[in-house]
Amino acid sequence: MDNQDTSDSQKHNHPLKSLETQEGGTHYQGFVIQPAEYIVKNKLTWLEGNVVKYASRHKNKNGAQDIKKAIQCLKIILEIEYGE
Repeated sequence: MDNQDTSDSQKHNHPLKSLETQEGGTHYQGFVIQPAEYIVKNKLTWLEGNVVKYASRHKNKNGAQDIKKAIQCLKIILEIEYGE
């Protein structure tokens, strides 16, 4: 009997080799865990993932604009999930 677990949590339980390089900048380089890996391992939604991405990179990429983007995503989550 094959007990091999192929669930998402098992498939993504190792470092992602594709994150060793970055296209289009260096704003994620040097992070202990990159946003993409955090998002996948925690099974975040697209909007939640964008919040993590924008909040993580703001100091190294677009500054206040990235914070505003994160806030916009949070406002959408508030409306969709909580009716606010």
